[in-house]
Amino acid sequence: MTTPYIGITDFLNFGQVREMFQVFEDHRPQGSNRVLHVGVMMSYKTLHDIPSRWNNVFPPKDQIAEIFSSDKVYNCLHYADYDTHPDLWKSLATAIFYGGIAINAIQLDMIWPDPREIEKGVRASRKPIEVILQIGKNALEEVDNDPQKVVDRLSSYKGVIHRVLLDKSMGRGLGMNATSLIPYARAIRDSFPMLGIGAAGGLGPETTQLVEPLVNLFPDLSIDAQGQLRHSGNALDPIDWSMAGNYLVKAHQLFA
Repeated sequence: MTTPYIGITDFLNFGQVREMFQVFEDHRPQGSNRVLHVGVMMSYKTLHDIPSRWNNVFPPKDQIAEIFSSDKVYNCLHYADYDTHPDLWKSLATAIFYGGIAINAIQLDMIWPDPREIEKGVRASRKPIEVILQIGKNALEEVDNDPQKVVDRLSSYKGVIHRVLLDKSMGRGLGMNATSLIPYARAIRDSFPMLGIGAAGGLGPETTQLVEPLVNLFPDLSIDAQGQLRHSGNALDPIDWSMAGNYLVKAHQLFA
């Protein structure tokens, strides 16, 4: 089984990683094996130097390896491409390269990308990293919001991905309905017991209780937070790191 994590996405520098890791360790419950997920965003446009509204929000690609300097955390590059650009494998290999030597995982914020392209890209990168597949709102709609159809689609990713993230919010800070995600999590766990399961959607220092219905059934669940770690709830604004620290404290309590 994969090691569960508590995630923050939108780190911009290593100083923020160092600060959050200290909070994470200071409040870690005794016996917990959870790791801090350090999430950094990249998109097809920022990878390929195409102007985007996210250019001032995502870190420059040549600074990502420095953010991923620590070997005590779970360094995860979130690669977003909802427009299905060609030659995905080349982009993935290049994105992983910018993650540097300490990258642990790449999360694919996409709609059912071709598993053959994923496998080819990871193999070309020559790095033994985990692959997380985001299953977002559009991906669920494409399979008629049917848990069995999700499992059927996931069967083609066997041996290619290591975790899935159930995330209808997709970075927008929208609060999750954890109860509605239970059928998907249960179907995935029953069919792929070794696949790590995560959930995201509107989690922050005041909303960790949203995910409790899932945690009660899946105590090894991983979680990730993004949009609700700033007062505006807008991912175009920088994270408020005091809010992020409070979220880590509350998240540890959730799993204690």
